[in-house]
Amino acid sequence: MKQTASEASHSMSFWDQTATWIGANANNGTWYVGGVLAALGLGGAMKVLMITGPVAYLLLALVGYMGFQTRRSTMALMNVSFGRWGSVGPSLVNVVQFMGWAAVNTFIAAGSISYLLHDLLGWPVFGQRGGLKGIIFGILMMSILHLISISLGQRSVRIIERVGIVLVILLVLWETWAVFQTVSLNQLTQWQVPVKFHLPTGNAIDTLAAFNLAWVTAGADFTKFAKNKTAATVAPFIGGTVGLFWFALVGIIATIGAAVTLHRFDPNASDPSTVASRLGLGILAMIVIVLTSTTANAVNLMAAGTALTNIFKRLRLTPALWLVTVLATLMTLIPLWSNSFLGVFTMFLDYVGMILGPEIAIILVDYYLIHGAHYTDNMFANAPRVNWLAYVNWGLGILSYFLLRQVGSVTNTVGATVFAMLITASLHLVLSRLTVKLRNTVPENN
Repeated sequence: MKQTASEASHSMSFWDQTATWIGANANNGTWYVGGVLAALGLGGAMKVLMITGPVAYLLLALVGYMGFQTRRSTMALMNVSFGRWGSVGPSLVNVVQFMGWAAVNTFIAAGSISYLLHDLLGWPVFGQRGGLKGIIFGILMMSILHLISISLGQRSVRIIERVGIVLVILLVLWETWAVFQTVSLNQLTQWQVPVKFHLPTGNAIDTLAAFNLAWVTAGADFTKFAKNKTAATVAPFIGGTVGLFWFALVGIIATIGAAVTLHRFDPNASDPSTVASRLGLGILAMIVIVLTSTTANAVNLMAAGTALTNIFKRLRLTPALWLVTVLATLMTLIPLWSNSFLGVFTMFLDYVGMILGPEIAIILVDYYLIHGAHYTDNMFANAPRVNWLAYVNWGLGILSYFLLRQVGSVTNTVGATVFAMLITASLHLVLSRLTVKLRNTVPENN
């Protein structure tokens, strides 16, 4: 298969891929998701983690193999399943959602900078009177760091992940030690969620699924550089799962630990900056939170920039990365006009889960079941402009997700995501095969 110069650079080893995907999840966003899951209690949150995480990252491994086999990004793969022009839809979704994730991590990190400015200069923290200037300064500072980090493209991501993973390990060990200095494991397990903050299990699964599925749509962006199949499949599964379990667990126990010591539970204050401040971790912890945000956003911005180049074929990757970074900065300002960052965050995840689950179901069914786990250059060259059947099934999948979210037995058990994906996958497989069968019989009838 003919490859471009960048695609021919298959230099990412098993460790590089593992570190990339650990770093993708070992960040402030995962910590915050853990804080959200704390509303299930320790046992309930662990159950959701152990079920949802491995299933989602099995899908990541499947997409990882697709990237390895074709040496193309995930959005480039959409050219076969959705059509050459049709791939613009999923690509646009990826641009927006990864800029959104970059904005989430940036906002959390800017909160840490707000605490740093409070400790060093006496500025009020965000949420206090006059605290707006600190958070805006933090957002601008983080954006400058992001522009620097992505300036070297994919090579920059690898360097940042290798350095960042060391800082991440030190931070989570420190955080865990700090929690268990103030509360015992028995206190964490016995803590009961206040009734008004209880989170239905199905909604929690949908929230975590949306968080994990976002990475699935960027899987091939990095595995197309993998040295071998194991690095493209096993490494993302291990890295993503380890990073998720590790940092979400830290978020869970830190948030519950803060609730136990303060005798009140506030899910709006489960972000890393607030929890680290309450645990008295000091300036160094805030600095590490800022650096880990840069680590995670190197992956987010790379995914958004790559998707943008699939929309605008003549746009080179580096200008695309600069553009999405500037746009992500503007998106980071949105929570400033909301009374609750948690409300903005969960609404964002609801929309992500509703759209991405059915989209991923279509691309996996198209590759593994319809095309026998093999795409050729001819399939990309001869792909239709728009595969309208894929769009119809995508729309029906989104509709099914929305309707299932209104059913109590679903939101209280396994959530809407898994059903929406199964419905979409079944529709796409059956209707695609039926369409092919009808096309093959038409000449015989004539």
